[in-house]
Amino acid sequence: MVIMTELLDTFADEWGPEKIVQVYDPAIRMKGTLVIDNTALGSGKGGIRMTPTVSVEEVFRLARIMTWKCALAELPFGGAKAGIIADPKRITKEEKLNLVRTFAIALKPLSPSQYVAAPDINTGEEEMAVYALANGALNSCTGKPASMCVRPGVKCGIPHEYGSTAYGVLIAITVASKYLGLDLKGARVLIDGFGNVGSSLARLLVDQGVRIVAVSDSKGCIYNPEGLNYEKLMKAKAERGSVINYEHGQVLGYEEIFELPAEILVPASIPDVINNRNVDRIQAKMVVEAANIPVKYEIEKILYEKGILVVPDIVANAGGVISSYAEYIGENPDKMLEMVRAKISKNTQLILANSANAKITPRDAALMIAQRRVKGAMKKKKLLNEKINNVFR
Repeated sequence: MVIMTELLDTFADEWGPEKIVQVYDPAIRMKGTLVIDNTALGSGKGGIRMTPTVSVEEVFRLARIMTWKCALAELPFGGAKAGIIADPKRITKEEKLNLVRTFAIALKPLSPSQYVAAPDINTGEEEMAVYALANGALNSCTGKPASMCVRPGVKCGIPHEYGSTAYGVLIAITVASKYLGLDLKGARVLIDGFGNVGSSLARLLVDQGVRIVAVSDSKGCIYNPEGLNYEKLMKAKAERGSVINYEHGQVLGYEEIFELPAEILVPASIPDVINNRNVDRIQAKMVVEAANIPVKYEIEKILYEKGILVVPDIVANAGGVISSYAEYIGENPDKMLEMVRAKISKNTQLILANSANAKITPRDAALMIAQRRVKGAMKKKKLLNEKINNVFR
């Protein structure tokens, strides 16, 4: 384990990061990064993503988002994130699990005391089971299988199959639509990304009478202005590997989804998908960020100036970490969904109202609240540390 002080200098500001840790196991060539951004409110909370391109900068940006997300949701967690450099499509399942196992062992000095893991891109409940067992503490991660309990019926896992992140995005869309005076019945939606979050959200939206006109995955985009059938989309993805194999639609390039006519655009895939290349061609009235860091701050400002409402990730995407907290304290899935609904509904309404009143972007409105809470916690932590130091002088 190596703590990268030179990288701390690159990213350091008044909020953090507290630690940037890189680990490497030459036997299996496991390369992993953990960023613990800020623990003023509690142990750093954040998922482990596994991609061939995940970088220290990406992990830091995600950890910072977690700091604000937990503060906004009023959870006793700080912000953290982790990444393992690997391509799950090019390795076996056992090799993938072994990478997670080795990473968990390497992080034992920090997890769960300073870091609590969770699923993210290309990791799920099976990986979390491996992480918890290798770490030796069931509270070292959340998103574990439902069968994984401290004892029967107590503090069992709440896997992401319950769709907590997607459900939170649905709540954010519902609140924001009312704010805009938009009737969701028949509203056209574009979903960029058809993984765990995107596919779960599609099902929830269809149940609400929303018309999904385009979805995308890494191989391209399928578009039908009359609407896409959810069950057939899932079948095309499961049996033929991509949504572009859906039979009743126009196949487009991946990035073309951002330019299509619709009321709502939901980025639910990878970072920075809305960028300088496509921001001026977006036609949607509302962008709801289901993924983490899908849009950089300066791009959000351009959207805001164009009159496009953006519900930022630190609000819309918080369902996952709220679910993590529910699991952490031993709540059941029904209670978890109640918490997601209440917290995201409250925060979306608050942020949009504050944004309108102060004439600032929704992200700026959200950051004002989150930063105030974190700063208050940092002051309390500093005073406590001073008292402890005085005792031992």
